[in-house]
Amino acid sequence: MTALLHQGVALHAERRPEATAVVHAAERMTYAQLEKSSNQLAKVLKELGCKRGERVCLLMPKSLSAMVGILGILKADCMYVPIDPLSPAQRVAKIVDQCDCRAILGEGPVTGLLNELLGQEGFRRSLAVGWMGSENIQGAHFRPTFTQTDYLSCPDNPPDYVNTSSDPAYILFTSGSTGAPKGVIITHASVSHFLRWATRYFGIEASDKISAHTPLHFDLSVFDIFGTFDRGAELHLVPHEFNLLPNKLADFMRTSELTQWFSVPSVLNYMAKFDVVKPQDFPALKRILWCGEVLPTPVLIYWMKRLPHVTFTNLYGPTETTVASSYYTVPACPEDEKAAIPIGRACDGEELLVLGERLQPVAAGTVGDLYIRGVGLSPGYWNELEKTKAVFLPNPHSPDPTERLYKTGDLARIGEDGLIYFHGRSDFQIKSRGYRIELGEIETALHALNCLRECAILAIDSDGFEGKSICCAYVPQPETEVNAIVLRKKLIRVLSHYMVPSLWMAFDTLPKNSSGKIDRNKLKEYFLQQRTTHQSVLL
Repeated sequence: MTALLHQGVALHAERRPEATAVVHAAERMTYAQLEKSSNQLAKVLKELGCKRGERVCLLMPKSLSAMVGILGILKADCMYVPIDPLSPAQRVAKIVDQCDCRAILGEGPVTGLLNELLGQEGFRRSLAVGWMGSENIQGAHFRPTFTQTDYLSCPDNPPDYVNTSSDPAYILFTSGSTGAPKGVIITHASVSHFLRWATRYFGIEASDKISAHTPLHFDLSVFDIFGTFDRGAELHLVPHEFNLLPNKLADFMRTSELTQWFSVPSVLNYMAKFDVVKPQDFPALKRILWCGEVLPTPVLIYWMKRLPHVTFTNLYGPTETTVASSYYTVPACPEDEKAAIPIGRACDGEELLVLGERLQPVAAGTVGDLYIRGVGLSPGYWNELEKTKAVFLPNPHSPDPTERLYKTGDLARIGEDGLIYFHGRSDFQIKSRGYRIELGEIETALHALNCLRECAILAIDSDGFEGKSICCAYVPQPETEVNAIVLRKKLIRVLSHYMVPSLWMAFDTLPKNSSGKIDRNKLKEYFLQQRTTHQSVLL
């Protein structure tokens, strides 16, 4: 494993220059091509004044150019900041402002988003925009600082870079309860340590063909991309539009002859629901990995019965601890559909601790708060010292005053088998489609609309692709004409699509408990009852 994430490509470009590095639809890029193009981009970024530790935002879907973009940013000694291209302009603006980025790299259907972003009053006019696409920009109200033609005209020899393994490699922005996204900083060293363990444990080789299913702003993509490049394997970019087409996903796995599939459980659940997996399907497939939420045991049984030749591994870990901190490879197909699947044991260099209120260890079998310590811990949140201090705590059990614990917000227990079992969230944070969502952020956005007297956001289990249905209970302001359709249209302008509630219910007043707080358990009962009778508004 190389010390810096981008060095793996350089290594294989020298050893096996014509080997395929990335596949996207009918396009392929060799390791030599990927190395040279990313070298050229790095030089353009340096000419723009990008210096060590500066941020460059990536606003594009998965593509060959996106891989060039990530590597070029790292080779320019910068951090890459991937942004969901489906986000509304207001959210993108918050991220760009928070990380104070030097440039944005764009490609694909983001012209309208960039128009809106760059056209906002008071927005930084000095922000450089690099257009990574080979196509002409249609309908742009801005002029790119440089284009693909510009950077591909640069010399392709390796640039000089001064980054060390302790430097940050990327910032991933997650949902924040205050209404502002939180930027999680991850270093080259943390990723390299995880990849060293993961590539060895899973036996990844140059002959592997690995899926890149998750979007670039999701941390599972880090393992897909850099785990592949570290071993000189092939990375196969899964088209975003296949997510709601389970037959297409299955066909992609077959025709690409994938050897490893890694996704959030909701994708596996969705494919099982539509019964698209045949007995003995995907003969080339060796491994299925999932992370980000709980995979229902009946779904696991479905997959394991059809694919007895495949190894199935559950990974667990928040963004703050670098991709994954624990693993559990299922030894045999479960017989009981109600059997709990553990999150297992810690990856090398990590430790999972189940602690009580005073950070004391709890007895085996007792549910407590889950903490993580070890090499994967993030330095913290970008420019958020107080939020960092709130969850990255001094380890009271260590003589080293610099050692920290990360409070995950998850509940867990240690089983009789010594393995860790997940027991849900201790706060209002949920996982849906693998995305981490702070329900408080949605409430903050609703209150900012100034048309509601009160509101509450909660989540109920769903049988659908999303895993959780987000529900909104609301009370309009007096003499205000507002309904679920109006509220949804307003929220789409300020929140990512996966954060917008799908179930809505209007009240004259929200139910309260004995302490005067909103009775969320009662609201959950209402939504569960009225979903079955179709009395709530489904959008």
